[in-house]
Amino acid sequence: MDAAPARAQAGLWALRGLILDTARTLPEIGPVTECLKWGQPSFTTPVTKSGSTLRIGCPKAGGFALFAHCQTTIISDFVSAFPGLDRVDGNRAILFDDPAQIEPARHGQLVAHALRYHL
Repeated sequence: MDAAPARAQAGLWALRGLILDTARTLPEIGPVTECLKWGQPSFTTPVTKSGSTLRIGCPKAGGFALFAHCQTTIISDFVSAFPGLDRVDGNRAILFDDPAQIEPARHGQLVAHALRYHL
């Protein structure tokens, strides 16, 4: 995350905090592990396998993003629940330009859904 532009760094740290804070409210998912996948911070639920991997990173187009596995319905379910409120990259990611665009209550629902995806 340190290699990202300053504004993106702040957003990536905010998304990381949102993921970890949300995970703490979901005891049924067990511990969340943070690791690198494709060179990006990734978050999994290895003990319960309740969740689908979430990643945070900087897309080629700029800004920063919260990525979900593209073969799940995580992003499409979120977009259906909150139409027109976010920029999306297909079934792959929610895109941000500024950390102020992160809405903890709303985006926390996406995170919770991903962490409980297999329950």
